[in-house]
Amino acid sequence: MDVLNPGAPAATMAAAASSNRKWLVGLLLLALVVRVATLGAYPLMDNTEARYAEIARKIVETGDWVMPQFKYGVPFWSKPPLSMWMTAVSYLAFGISEFSARLASLVACLPVAWMTYRLAAVRSGTDDGLRAAVVLVTTPLFFVSAGAVMTDPALVLGTTLSMAGFWFAMTQTGAVARAWGYAFFVGLAIGLLAKGPVGVVLTLAPVGLWTLWKGGIRNVWRRLPWISGLLLTIVLAVPWYVLAEQRTPGFIDYFLVGEHWKRYTESGWKGDMFGTAHEQPRGMIWPMALLFTLPWSGLWLIQFRRFRLAAARREATRPDDGWVAYLWLWMMTPIVFFTFAGNILFTYFLPGVPAFALLVARGWSAIALPSRREALMRYSGLDTPLVVVLLVLFVVPRLAPMYSHRALVSEYLAQRASDRERLVYLHEAPQSAEFYARGKVTTVEGAGGLDPYLADGIRNFFALTEDQLKDTVVERKDLAPLGRFGRYTLYAEKTGAP
Repeated sequence: MDVLNPGAPAATMAAAASSNRKWLVGLLLLALVVRVATLGAYPLMDNTEARYAEIARKIVETGDWVMPQFKYGVPFWSKPPLSMWMTAVSYLAFGISEFSARLASLVACLPVAWMTYRLAAVRSGTDDGLRAAVVLVTTPLFFVSAGAVMTDPALVLGTTLSMAGFWFAMTQTGAVARAWGYAFFVGLAIGLLAKGPVGVVLTLAPVGLWTLWKGGIRNVWRRLPWISGLLLTIVLAVPWYVLAEQRTPGFIDYFLVGEHWKRYTESGWKGDMFGTAHEQPRGMIWPMALLFTLPWSGLWLIQFRRFRLAAARREATRPDDGWVAYLWLWMMTPIVFFTFAGNILFTYFLPGVPAFALLVARGWSAIALPSRREALMRYSGLDTPLVVVLLVLFVVPRLAPMYSHRALVSEYLAQRASDRERLVYLHEAPQSAEFYARGKVTTVEGAGGLDPYLADGIRNFFALTEDQLKDTVVERKDLAPLGRFGRYTLYAEKTGAP
């Protein structure tokens, strides 16, 4: 009997269900089309996107797939290489561009959406699975991450594979359960190669707590292939760590002690060799998680009591299999873990978003409303994909050029007569400049470093901020401004032969 309309004829209920299913599929397709269509719609932004895109480009250029390079000859010790490998493969397949740089993140996120759908569908039916997938892909944090060059999509692929693998290994039987059991350990390896030990922590913490609370140690031990599975994880992940340390001694110490202890415990950690510490007040992960999952998080909080009671009534006749506890532990682990961190980004909640989507969809599926169509229009967040679409189509493309040197480099490439005419930055060149100039950027330290390029008889180009210009060549009359690009102005020498 349909809890929404007990007296409705079977044919009417079937028609309503079919109509609602089409709406849900339509929302998913809309999100996918917009995400694919906008992958190359705006320039790569400093620092994160441009950094990882350029590191991947250097992998393709140098052919060094063992240790990615931050600068030529400078190993990148901050993160393992999985996401950069994926981007490099995308470059080889589709050429070097914004589209191919971002495509790797979308490729990582699509299986996450499928696993979220599958977890809900296997347990409660296709419609519940579609709702969970809709909530996931229209959550701003997930949607934006699926089209941004960063390491987090590869991490959430690993954590979601492990969490889905563990649940299916515990609830399925035969060869299916065994295959998902091994998927759990493959997910651990992906996490280790995407971000390091944090991926393992964000998986084993909720799984371990759920085992003690609901699952039973003996049952969990029997259900998963722990010995052969751990060997599989070691075989997949550890060789790269060994090769990286052999190739660049000191990597393990910096990565494990610096990135995984000091970054976590020291707010504003000064030891970061490859960027800047993201100093935030401790506990900021909570408002960040709430903000970047709007409006779903707001809807869920407003309707939480109603959702909870409706879901409890719906499952009153079903034995407690620990599903709700599992989702809560999965969702809350990254929030609690990073509550005490001194350096965080909003993306740190991303591993918990699939569980968040499953919890929201669970309440949405259980609540009784006058009609399925009204339920969809009122609670599916139809406004959510529209807001995200407007954000990606209109807001991000306008903001992105402020954080990218694509336009400046394009002007330089259009104005130069030969590749002997160099683009010179004082101190550190923005990473987007390196990407769009294909690594052909010159950097100098100190004002005196500019003099050789001003006196070499070649018409060079200089990208300088107002402060840099005042501190260096303000009295020189042989530089012509070509255009202002954010904080930087591009100058060309008025004299000199190419």
